[in-house]
Amino acid sequence: MEATEDSSLEGRASTEARSINSSSYARVIDMDTVTISPKFQVVLPRRLREELGLKAGGKMRVIRYGDRIELLPARKASDLRGFLKGLDTDVPRDRDRV
Repeated sequence: MEATEDSSLEGRASTEARSINSSSYARVIDMDTVTISPKFQVVLPRRLREELGLKAGGKMRVIRYGDRIELLPARKASDLRGFLKGLDTDVPRDRDRV
């Protein structure tokens, strides 16, 4: 799966978008419908590309969860620095692990 700027594919992508409001989610989840091309490519909706700062040629992690697929932007390890800031590291440990 790859994001492409091919206007012929983007024209076929559905502009249908839905939002899910659920008490089990901390935020609104946006849902869009896209079309899989004969080459198994999909076009990510422009709004999502812009909001997530995705660029052409960028890498995505593809994760399968049962019958669904999730795409996560691949980030360099250096970009993750500090994302656990404030994490409580004061946990009980076995004496031989201190």
